[in-house]
Amino acid sequence: MYIKAKSVMGFAFNAFGGYMAEDISVIINKNRCEYKNEDGLPEDFESVKNFYSHMAEYEKTPLLHLSALAEKIGVKDILVKDESKRFSLNAFKGLGVSYALNCLMEKNKEKEYLFVSCTDGNHGRALAWRAKNLGCKCVIFMPGGSDERRVNAIKQFGADVRITGKNYMETVYEAEKYASENGGWLIQDTAFEGYDGFVPDRIVMGYSMLVRETLEQTEERPTHVFIQAGVGSAAGGVIWYIQKALKDEKMFTGVIEAEDTACIYESIRQGKNVAIGGMPYTVMAGLNCGEANIRIMPLLRSRGDGFIKCADSITYKGMERALNPVGNDPSFSGGESGAVGLGFIEEILTSEKYAREKSLMGIDENSVILLFNTEGRIENL
Repeated sequence: MYIKAKSVMGFAFNAFGGYMAEDISVIINKNRCEYKNEDGLPEDFESVKNFYSHMAEYEKTPLLHLSALAEKIGVKDILVKDESKRFSLNAFKGLGVSYALNCLMEKNKEKEYLFVSCTDGNHGRALAWRAKNLGCKCVIFMPGGSDERRVNAIKQFGADVRITGKNYMETVYEAEKYASENGGWLIQDTAFEGYDGFVPDRIVMGYSMLVRETLEQTEERPTHVFIQAGVGSAAGGVIWYIQKALKDEKMFTGVIEAEDTACIYESIRQGKNVAIGGMPYTVMAGLNCGEANIRIMPLLRSRGDGFIKCADSITYKGMERALNPVGNDPSFSGGESGAVGLGFIEEILTSEKYAREKSLMGIDENSVILLFNTEGRIENL
């Protein structure tokens, strides 16, 4: 059960090793422990790899080395997995949707499929794209305040888009109701009470390709991995692969959220599942969820090393750095949700006021930082 709460500014409890420091807040998970998978998360990562090896549209996205920036801020290297190039969708979401739909359609043979979902933009666009490719109908619900450009980007694939005046989770429930009443399948990238975990679990597994591809593209082993979280499914896929498939106990995993919708951060801080109520706003639309995937929270609580929330100002810094790199580093399209990791790592390693956070995370001159540019700029839709 989730406890409703408003996002708050202030000092995190010392028991968790976290505290506020202006635009960035960090909690180090001192309760990290073995995850026994009592929830039955899938573990067959090879089936994910096999699916994508036979998918005509699939190719690996670029892995960028920001070596000049790394030298400037005092680490060994900074790697950026550029998901703005994924399936020409400008975001990573197609990884989860494609694998989940394949599993669903193999398990449930039907003549016609109706796929229904709620989205802040990228997940819905990926679902509409895949549904069109498969010749299936698609209805997408979007919360109040959704950007018109994101709406139009989904409509381009023939989906029926319906905007509510509600927040993200309230819109999820509306999508669920519509699917139930119209014989459709809810294809949601988050699990919640009353919703079968089959689809969201397979979406999480699809996201494991983010880190698997990365490790196939470089001989450098990341020491620190930072991944954004809205509902936490992408973070779950990355952390699950690192811990289960790699069995890597040394790789630091950090989960980054938007300050005003940081439900995972608040859940860790308060020691109970917390949902951010009301109509919070962040420019990081893909992270504007406010309630975490209930099947992933036990994994994150057990295996996540650090939990971070950032103000919108941090992602703006990351977006600017992506377009205007240091030295000969490549430039790339870093979107509002995609660039927050880059903004975070540069800010925390160049500002003296974050010296303690840097120390708590064990970042030094030997660190290899892996970040995920989960989406390109919105004008690239």
